[in-house]
Amino acid sequence: MADPIRSKKPGPRSWARRCAAQALYEWQVSGQQPSQIAAQFLADEDLNKADPDYFRELVYQVPARVAEIDAALEPFLDRPLVQVDPVERAILRIGGYELMQHPELAYRIIINEAVELAKMFGAEQGHRYVNGILDKLARAMRSVEFSAPS
Repeated sequence: MADPIRSKKPGPRSWARRCAAQALYEWQVSGQQPSQIAAQFLADEDLNKADPDYFRELVYQVPARVAEIDAALEPFLDRPLVQVDPVERAILRIGGYELMQHPELAYRIIINEAVELAKMFGAEQGHRYVNGILDKLARAMRSVEFSAPS
């Protein structure tokens, strides 16, 4: 029998994260301004399934807070962040931003979404790396959530 959670189609926020991961990857490798990249995606990409406001938030706020996000991630990395694959770096930054700025989202949702993105776009075992880093960050940032009964 199919897993009903896995067979669900991605919601608007999942689509926004998916497009934002691609846009932030482009930002990292091209050096273009986030506003230019967002405009390209909003004009060219299939964003009709996505939450456009959440896409914009991620594409603008992750670069705006990149130093803060990177500083939060660094203690949990096994190498300098610049040496992390750019796809996984973009996904880690989205997850880090969400853990820091969206306390209304359960850490499990944030990590699961990031892992799914890494499976889709990252290296073969990249999802394991993303899972491990974000789990450690979530434990450090959201200790109350971890100590609450399930």
